[in-house]
Amino acid sequence: MCFLRRPGAPASWIWWRMLQQVLRRGLQSFCHRLGLCVSRHPVFFLTVPAVLTITFGLSALNRFQPEGDLERLVAPSHSLAKIERSLASSLFPLDQSKSQLYSDLHTPGRYGRVILLSPPGDNILLQAEGILQTHRAVLEMKVNHKGYNYTFSHLCVLRNQDKKCVLDDIISVLEDLRQAAVSNKTTARVQVRYPNTKLKDGRNSFIGHQLGGVVEVPNSKDQRVKSARAIQITYYLQTYGSATQDLIGEKWENEFCKLMRKLQEEHQDLQLYSLASFSLWRDFHKISILARSKVLVSLVLILTTATLSSSMKDCLRSKPFLGLLGVLTVCISIITAAGIFFITDGKYNSTLLGIPFFAMGHGTKGVFELLSGWRRTKENLPFKDRIADAYSDVMVTYTMTSSLYFITFGMGASPFTNIEAVKVFCQNMCVSILLNYFYIFSFFGSCLVFAGQLEQNRYHSIFCCKIPSAEYLDRKPVWFQTVMSDGHQQTSHHETNPYQHHFIQHFLREHYNEWITNIYVKPFVVILYLIYASFSFMGCLQISDGANIINLLASDSPSVSYAMVQQKYFSNYSPVIGFYVYEPLEYWNSSVQEDLRRLCSGFTAVSWVEQYYQFLKASNISANNKSDFISVLQSSFLKKPEFQHFRNDIIFSKAGDENNIIASRLYLVARTSRDKQKEVIEVLEKLRPLSLSKSIRFIVFNPSFVFMDHYSLSVTVPVLIAGFGVLLVLILTFFLVIHPLGNFWLILSVTSIELGVLGLMTLWNVDMDCISILCLIYTLNFAIDHCAPLLYTFVLATEHTRTQCIKSSLQEHGTAILQNVTSFLIGLVPLLFVPSNLTFTLFKCLLLTGGCTLLHCFVILPVFLTFFPPSKKHHKKKKRAKRKEREEIECIEIQENPDHVTTV
Repeated sequence: MCFLRRPGAPASWIWWRMLQQVLRRGLQSFCHRLGLCVSRHPVFFLTVPAVLTITFGLSALNRFQPEGDLERLVAPSHSLAKIERSLASSLFPLDQSKSQLYSDLHTPGRYGRVILLSPPGDNILLQAEGILQTHRAVLEMKVNHKGYNYTFSHLCVLRNQDKKCVLDDIISVLEDLRQAAVSNKTTARVQVRYPNTKLKDGRNSFIGHQLGGVVEVPNSKDQRVKSARAIQITYYLQTYGSATQDLIGEKWENEFCKLMRKLQEEHQDLQLYSLASFSLWRDFHKISILARSKVLVSLVLILTTATLSSSMKDCLRSKPFLGLLGVLTVCISIITAAGIFFITDGKYNSTLLGIPFFAMGHGTKGVFELLSGWRRTKENLPFKDRIADAYSDVMVTYTMTSSLYFITFGMGASPFTNIEAVKVFCQNMCVSILLNYFYIFSFFGSCLVFAGQLEQNRYHSIFCCKIPSAEYLDRKPVWFQTVMSDGHQQTSHHETNPYQHHFIQHFLREHYNEWITNIYVKPFVVILYLIYASFSFMGCLQISDGANIINLLASDSPSVSYAMVQQKYFSNYSPVIGFYVYEPLEYWNSSVQEDLRRLCSGFTAVSWVEQYYQFLKASNISANNKSDFISVLQSSFLKKPEFQHFRNDIIFSKAGDENNIIASRLYLVARTSRDKQKEVIEVLEKLRPLSLSKSIRFIVFNPSFVFMDHYSLSVTVPVLIAGFGVLLVLILTFFLVIHPLGNFWLILSVTSIELGVLGLMTLWNVDMDCISILCLIYTLNFAIDHCAPLLYTFVLATEHTRTQCIKSSLQEHGTAILQNVTSFLIGLVPLLFVPSNLTFTLFKCLLLTGGCTLLHCFVILPVFLTFFPPSKKHHKKKKRAKRKEREEIECIEIQENPDHVTTV
């Protein structure tokens, strides 16, 4: 190997160039030998992947198991809310207090919940009798387990004071309304206030989550209710941690949902929406069932597109079966990866639905690049050498892009990822990429060997019969000539490459390349990119997190219907926030009382402290010291029937004859609007810093906080880490690749595509949830997969002008890029017909990924590369120098041998 030193070039430049050439030629030599090995042992490389697929595929069927813990899957794995839950549960068991800690969809344990909705214009409070009949039907419902019948009274959560079932206070209100109707009293005699109402036993109860669609009496100072549209009732079940109790509870929930469907048919005047603890899990996994047939349709569409795009009129060089086998190669690699996942005790969840599309987008790129590499080889070479040349040409770039896939998804599977669904997906994707790469060079490579052997022996690419001679074809009908033509009639004397007749390559060479490089088209492309960049930037400023678990459920599921009704009629108040004071506090101190009032200001408080202060004031009792405060609290306040339930909110300790309050809890409810979730997160972020800055040591908790706590940070970390990983790899290899400007342009292109997808998907109402984040990680790799070959071919091209170089690049790689992106986008179409926001998010993000990549590869880069470096003038100077040197040599030869001129 010889290197010529440029005048004035430093020694480091020579070593750098030497290192570049050694790496490049070393990789090409390795891939060339790999191609030779596959071409010499095709049966072995065909058999091993097939055996692996059969082995692991059967294991996948036997070990299939769905993920049952939705919180573990989609909630941040490490969050302050989980620590707060443990602390709160150690003070006040959550199973006993879940009726007070109301949460919209994330109530812990087992329960049944129903919303009863009256027709528009009706007052549901006037239908108290019908609602109570539904309530009694629930109480009388029986489930059988091992010969014993269990009702709600056997399974319910019990109150500490009287050991009766915990029921919502709206039931007491409805009982009063029914009795008033029976005694012929007007309902106006029963004063129902909102959100706090006074019950018959004297208790003040918060019913903001039990009564919805409320219209208050005009100018009413005590917030009396004029009418309401909806009532929500929850039935809480006891869970003792035993498998038997949990099984009975599950049966009760199933019977509860069946009963609600039956009562809906009987009560046409009311609409019933039911929810149970298993509903979210059931409707999350329902997506996989709904999408099963659509994924098969998608596979058929990709197979058809790949087959047609690999075909030619030339029956010898057409490769329709190779397109078909290439897609099947990716499919069996995915099946093998699934088998490995289940063998290692993996559990399936619906987010893994995106893996076939992700793996297909990368795998078919390798398939079509190998086909293009085969077409670029010389036909007069033996088929084994052609295979080796194709591997040497294609597998270097494919190895690099596969490595970047593995690095980015490997970082997504790292401990830095705080969402278990993202981590599991990335782990599976890493295995799929490795198997994808292995199957492409082994299984598909073997198929390419057999196809090449058939072509060399002049066999028909479809019928596998010998192609007759031209003289024989001339005597046959036109249809026979069309079917059996090997392209000898179309190939003229100056066309050395018959593969140029492929319809995509012909279109790019004869039409598109000339059009996109036309000087009159370039200004419009620049304007188009400015529009693209402006919309992308506008979308990036409007990003919102998608902590709402409803986005991951099937759209037509009962859970989504329930959530929509709940959001419409019960969004006035936030979930009940538990305010836990976990250290002894001087409640009798006026400054402490003032701090508590300040903390609770702006909230609707359900507080024993506030009620006790009012009781002392109404009774004209002074309790300004510790002994009086605790003595009156225990001997008087907590013994009154209307205040007995506050016993569950205070923990006393006794040291000798002295009683102390070591911990207590209050309940806070914030006023919210329709965008409840965002406002609840703001409340959480407002209260937490106060727990550190105030003299009162407290924590706040609600079961829904586990899903919301720093969700936006947890969900964006994987894509930031993956993007940083890609950027780091490209920078570290900046001076080790073929040309540094290739990496520079690749970084710009990938950044433009990534920001474009991020901004446009935000404008398309896609939130930042685990699915969209996985798609953004994939976008990084998909963009590199398609832009890298185009850019590196451009920077290495030796034509006189940049325009000629970009034409050469598009002609060499444009066919494979167009084939792959077209197949990828067509395969996404069936996802539109799956009634699920998860699959719709997947469709939107992947459609934008394919569209933005196609836009950059075929529109933006071909134009911008003609404006900016690398310059091609030095190639022109080199050619002129070589031509001048050649002319001088010829002149010298003529002068030394004048007889030669005479002879000529």
